[in-house]
Amino acid sequence: MITWENLDTLPSYKKLLSLKGQVELKTAISGENGAERVVKYAMPMAEGLTYNYAAKEVNAQILGVLESLAKEAQLVEKYEDLYNGAVINTGEKRLVLHQLLRGQLGKDVIVDGVNKREFYVKQQKAIAEFANDIHRGTITNEKGEKYKTAVQIGIGGSDLGPRAMYLALKNWAVANDTFKMNAEFISNVDPDDGAAVIASVDLAHTIFILVSKSGTTLETLTNEAFVKDFIKKAGLDPAKHMIAVTSETSPLANNPAYMASFYMDDYIGGRYSATSAVGGAVLSLAFGPDIFARFLNGAAAADKTAKNPDIYKNPSMMDALIGIYERNVQDYRYTAVLPYSQALNRFPAHLQQLDMESNGKSVNRFGKPMNYLTGPVIFGEPGTNGQHSFYQLLHQGTNIVPMQFIAFTENQTGKDVVIEGSTSQKKLCANVAAQIIAFACGKKDENPNKNFEGNRPSSLIYGKQLTPETLGALLAHYENKIMFQGFIWNVNSFDQEGVQLGKKLAKAVLAGDIDGALKKYAQLLNI
Repeated sequence: MITWENLDTLPSYKKLLSLKGQVELKTAISGENGAERVVKYAMPMAEGLTYNYAAKEVNAQILGVLESLAKEAQLVEKYEDLYNGAVINTGEKRLVLHQLLRGQLGKDVIVDGVNKREFYVKQQKAIAEFANDIHRGTITNEKGEKYKTAVQIGIGGSDLGPRAMYLALKNWAVANDTFKMNAEFISNVDPDDGAAVIASVDLAHTIFILVSKSGTTLETLTNEAFVKDFIKKAGLDPAKHMIAVTSETSPLANNPAYMASFYMDDYIGGRYSATSAVGGAVLSLAFGPDIFARFLNGAAAADKTAKNPDIYKNPSMMDALIGIYERNVQDYRYTAVLPYSQALNRFPAHLQQLDMESNGKSVNRFGKPMNYLTGPVIFGEPGTNGQHSFYQLLHQGTNIVPMQFIAFTENQTGKDVVIEGSTSQKKLCANVAAQIIAFACGKKDENPNKNFEGNRPSSLIYGKQLTPETLGALLAHYENKIMFQGFIWNVNSFDQEGVQLGKKLAKAVLAGDIDGALKKYAQLLNI
């Protein structure tokens, strides 16, 4: 029987608290067993990736207690309950089915007589057929000419995930001759965002992808109207330049104002929707539906590893448990995601929403306050750029910030140059290793300004190359890590009430339904 209990009621958590500060990283890494530790504290991930946690402040005793914690929190059982169709999103009384988008992990999930896996596959096939017709020129603009660009209009999960995935695969697709169309994104209701994108494209040869599950998202509909105004002024028919990604019950569904409509449902949260039609439409248009399918396969492979009850063979669970130790025992309040891959330059921004919107909660699944910390603040930038900006605080600041490095031994394009005896890619990888060692071991110096205390924990996810499969596996790894942490904290990781309040107040301001302090702020902005 599955039970939902607060973290501080679990016996293993109390044991864990007694182990605070037990591991000194500089000794563990630089000592005579350091090399052995690097080998021992590593585990294979899906699609040839590896998760290495040798530079984390854990040892056999701590890991043993974390293993007990995973069992007490029933992580595997709760995951199984989720993918078999339980109402895990208690706040909105909904199922959570984003894993079902990319594969059948358990039994059939039937809702209102509809097999949800079959529904998702049907949408993927419809998108694939549409994208192929666009690429073949079977579907054309008013003049019978091919479309050359896709522009996604959406915000939050309708923008961050798809944008990050597109940028992650663009260079790879060009190098592997699968690049079909350029893609752009409009998200901010600031008109300068939309105007800049419109100025950069040829409207006559552009498809706009309007993404809104409800069909009522204020910022997205405002940007749609903004774009349509430009299309009409260019003498074009908006209905020949727009498709919709929405729910079957929204006002956008089966609407003649769009060339085509593709569907998701209420069981796919926005920040978990990159593997749905939300990401599928733009990625299939940009790279071809076969590449999107490969991306889904990578995510499915990672989802399968998350089923393993052995924490030493379940990288998402191990990553989640170590994160719990850092957050709730070591009292670290931040996590930096540091991809040493320019292709992943927007991946930290996506993870920021994914993590902070999911686990940024102060009440449990039953609406009761909790007496322990939950989700950390997530931030990051690609290396080596970050080294020349915020790494100063990471190395010598008063806050210890756990880090998660991501690296690949090969770049995506195959283009490189040898300078001073090594390639750019070798230099990039050397920087990863150097930073991990520097953070862990530090450096003694008589000059306090040049002294590095070390003992700054980090992990490393690495592989050969960032491909559709490895990207899918990487995305699913973090989705599942966040899910496991939500289970442990006993929060609902799948609603986002904190996002809604500002939206409602903005509508009130626009309607003039304001008073007091709100009115003063509105006057400042001439609203």
